[in-house]
Formats: sequence, C-alpha cells, structure tokens
Amino acid sequence: MLAARARLERAGLTPDEAALDARLLAQHVLGWDAARFFTAETEPAPDHFVERYAPLVDRRLEREPLPYITGTREFWDLTFEVSPAVLIPRPETELLVEVALERWPPAAPLRVADVCTGSGCVAVALARERPGSVILATDLSADALEIARRNAARHHVGEQVRFLRTDLLEGAPGPFDLIVSNPPYVPEGDRFSLQREVIDYEPALALFAGEDGLDAIVRLTDQAVSRLTPDGLLAFEFGAGQEPRIQELMARTDRLRLVEVKNDLQGIPRTAVVIRT
Repeated sequence: MLAARARLERAGLTPDEAALDARLLAQHVLGWDAARFFTAETEPAPDHFVERYAPLVDRRLEREPLPYITGTREFWDLTFEVSPAVLIPRPETELLVEVALERWPPAAPLRVADVCTGSGCVAVALARERPGSVILATDLSADALEIARRNAARHHVGEQVRFLRTDLLEGAPGPFDLIVSNPPYVPEGDRFSLQREVIDYEPALALFAGEDGLDAIVRLTDQAVSRLTPDGLLAFEFGAGQEPRIQELMARTDRLRLVEVKNDLQGIPRTAVVIRT
C-alpha cells in the first residue's frame, strides 16, 4: 500500500489524499471497515489482494473518482450506489435535507419534489427522515433514475418515492409543500477549469447550465411558482459566486420570496431558501 500511496502522490494527489485513497481502495478490496483494517494492518495481505488492488489503483491514477471505482458514496450517514451516470453526492448538498427538516416537524405529511435527483440521495434521505412524506424524484437521465430507484429500494423507501423522467418539473403533478433541487449550475466557460475527476468522469448533463450557469435555476423557479402550495418552500443549490445573481432573480420573480441563503461548511453561500407567497 505504501507503493500505491507514492504512485498516487506522483500523479498529483496531495499526501493526505493519496494516503486516504490508497487505504479506502484496500478496504474496498478486502471488504473491511476502518476498524477492521487498522487492527489487521500488520498482518500479511490475503491471497490475491494485489491482483485485485493494483487495477483499482491504476484507475485512480487516471483520476477516476474514488466513488466511481468503489461504486458507493456516503450521504446523510447512508450508503448510496453511484456510477458515472450520476453526480457524486457531496456534503454541501446535505443542506437541502437540513432545510426541510428545520421547516417541518417529524409528523408532518409532506408532498415533496426532488428535482434533478441524480442518485436519489436527497429524496431517499428525506423519505427516511420523514416517513409520512410522499416524494416525486425527477431527472432527465433514464440511467440516473434507474440508480435512484435502486437506492430507494436499498434503503426501504421504494414505495414512498416515485420517479419521473422529465426536464425539471415539466409534467410533474403538484402541488408540492416542498421542492428541493441540486440542479446544473456550472457556467459553460468554467468547463476546462474543473478538476479532471469532474470534467472527465461526471455527467455533463448534471453540471453545465448555460453561459452564466443559471439556465436551469431560472426555469426551475418559473415552474415552481405554479407547483408550490401557498407558503410552500423551494430550496435549491447554486454555485460559488452566484449569490448576487440569485438575489436579483428572486427579487424579480412574482410570488416567490427569498428568505434565507445558507452557507456550506467552507462558508460559501450555497443554498437558497424561497417561500411561495
């Protein structure tokens, strides 16, 4: 594993990233959790470990994201299946779940739309936290929806979450008490400044949204007006540096009022919280 760490560092990963990725790939091959790994660290490698481990390290050397290699990603303390058909769930997207839980008590029966559901991580997390809710998860990608269905079944909320292949909320039956979304919001001009892990592997359909990155958000807010209940909530993620444009957009959108912008763990404005008036 030391050799793998060294190779990953030479490929451009930081020492901490290289050490973590080398260990997580080893745990994946062995089927061990961290506790088991560290207690057995000095033991000889099991038979055929190297033959299974080396190809995975080679994939990471090509900057393939670790979750695509292992096929899973943690979100909201749950394990989700992922593939290059879906964005890799990220910690900042958990803000969408937090907003919903802050606004509605546990017993509230919610009608929810999760727009651009991808892996289904937000829809599944909300279904687990609010068992009385009914959730419609939408996505334009049939492959993404198939993964989302499997994740809903994996976490025993398959009967609570329905799926619709559509562009944002087109054809989605409302009304909804809550609409959440992690839509595409990367400007086209930023395409070649992204990390290789993102631009070479994650789905462009879920990343890019026009010249300023706001095409999907503009359409989402327009569609949400007629699909939210009075006092219903719209919460959506947006990109670093886009807050002023979001403020302008909401100021000129009838019947929607921006009530809060939540920062992510790095202190970057990341999630808009909007009320239907």
